[in-house]
Amino acid sequence: MVNPCKIVEGNIEYAIGSFDGKAIMYDFEKILDYLDAKGKILFGTSFRIYKEDHPIILKLCHYFIKDKENCDKNDIDPDKGILLSGPVGCGKTSLMLLLKFIVPLQKPYTLIPSRNIVFGFNHIGYKTIEDFGSKQFFCFDDLGVEPIGRHYGKDCNVMGEILLSRYELFINHRIKTHATTNLNAQELEDLYGNRVRSRMRKLFNLIAFDADTGDKRK
Repeated sequence: MVNPCKIVEGNIEYAIGSFDGKAIMYDFEKILDYLDAKGKILFGTSFRIYKEDHPIILKLCHYFIKDKENCDKNDIDPDKGILLSGPVGCGKTSLMLLLKFIVPLQKPYTLIPSRNIVFGFNHIGYKTIEDFGSKQFFCFDDLGVEPIGRHYGKDCNVMGEILLSRYELFINHRIKTHATTNLNAQELEDLYGNRVRSRMRKLFNLIAFDADTGDKRK
């Protein structure tokens, strides 16, 4: 039987909790140790988990491990996706790249920069919107800072159209979508319009870093 609490990286085994064959008991401190080690593998030895980020990481862990009791306490719906917001450089992308590894038996998502999607649209057109309206799982990175798409002289708010498609997938097939953004709710509405913003509320759980969180890349 596969033990979902044991994860092997290289020659090292990390136990992020205990498993009795039926139920999993996760250990947050052990999850942090694993995320720190995995982060160094993915991003280099200078990577580290910051203590001030523990509350955000804990909420995200509750979501990914589907801890219903703690999700309820934090008003998180485990059936919806995550919209992780915060200032530039606070670590949003790194966390969304990392956290899927603590649940290796769940279907993984692909993280892709929103601006790259728009560049794809500029090159091949509306097929790009169709491709990202598929039943695959995605995390759209840096949502809201991408340029307006332009294909054969016609402008298109590419990510707005894709979010509408992802909303339909969520309603009809319960396909989740995740995203990261530097923008606040009003800025997102100004960019994508009220219709898209209202659907984003149903599509995502909003988890936000403090606005004064520092840039960890400096």
